[in-house]
Amino acid sequence: MKVAQIAPLIESVPPTLYGGTERIVSYLTEELVRQGHEVVLFATGDSRTEAELVACHDRALRLAGVADPLPWHVLQLERLRRRADEFDILHFHCDYLHFPLARCLNRPTVTTMHGRLDLPDYPALFAEFADMPLVSISDSQRRPLPLANWVATVLHGFPAAPYRPTPGAHKGWLAFLGRICPDKGPDRAIEIARRAGVPLKIAAKVDRVDKPWFDEVIRPMLDDPLIEFLGELDDAGKRKLLSGSRALLFPIDWPEPFGLAMIEAMACGTPVIAFRRGSVPEVIDHGRSGLIVDSVDEAVEAVARVGEMDRRLVRDCFDQRFSVERMTRDYLRVYETVVDAWTATRQIAARPLQPAVETLLLHGSNRNLPGQAPLAEEGVGR
Repeated sequence: MKVAQIAPLIESVPPTLYGGTERIVSYLTEELVRQGHEVVLFATGDSRTEAELVACHDRALRLAGVADPLPWHVLQLERLRRRADEFDILHFHCDYLHFPLARCLNRPTVTTMHGRLDLPDYPALFAEFADMPLVSISDSQRRPLPLANWVATVLHGFPAAPYRPTPGAHKGWLAFLGRICPDKGPDRAIEIARRAGVPLKIAAKVDRVDKPWFDEVIRPMLDDPLIEFLGELDDAGKRKLLSGSRALLFPIDWPEPFGLAMIEAMACGTPVIAFRRGSVPEVIDHGRSGLIVDSVDEAVEAVARVGEMDRRLVRDCFDQRFSVERMTRDYLRVYETVVDAWTATRQIAARPLQPAVETLLLHGSNRNLPGQAPLAEEGVGR
């Protein structure tokens, strides 16, 4: 199968630092290539891939300091349009910008929605584009748009080997991994660590839009010997952080679509203490790969209990549910379903009209089909 993967341009594929969507695009792309599929990746020029790379900007837009990413995403779509006929399927990972174009392309498409969908203007948008085949990354993610054209839910997965647990690496600190913003709950993570009396290491990026909140709320909270702010980490740094942690704190306050940090921790054998929001109940097996809580008080209690959990069992949960091989199998089934449906629709459209229907179209609606009652006269029977 020849597949086009269309990635966001904010980060490279894979990202050098923070970036969940681009990381998943990378894992899927490389596994498809490994399995013998022909893949063309539309991404930034600093991406690293075994697939054919179509560079749509020379660097990740965030690291390049590009103020307005929209022109570059439009140019990306134009590069794709020129080559669309080459592919068996086009797989988009960049929200909805391509929807009008996808209707005009003579190829099947599928779009994985990676972000939150509970936004007030989305129902009108997705009602208009109800023909777009969509994939959710958790069942909870799709709840705000139940009538959208969902073809599957595909949970994330990634290669197991780089994240294997390191025996003896567990040092006992707590970890927070992700992004500094109110939704992700770094302030709650700090409160939990302080009340539990356990060190907390924070590995997170600070976006420009969140810097005022970081300066006003989080920075003053860092003046505590228990709290260490590490900034953004690369993959090796994340693995070291998670392997050495007693637990990953995931105290979110938003409908998390998936939460890649949770399965990164599980891959390292590190249990997760997560608030019951969004995808958390779908990702965490309570009591096996982590503990699901409903409040800061419960999270503080969980810090004491989590040390009793079997880290080998945590890793087993990852192996059973979140491998890149499983994710890729799921997407290949999606591709087959979408291509079959698209082919069937084209075959129906290409069928010759039945003679009676041809007559009706040629001579107007005043002629009746065989066996049909006479049409009502104007204004009669209405």
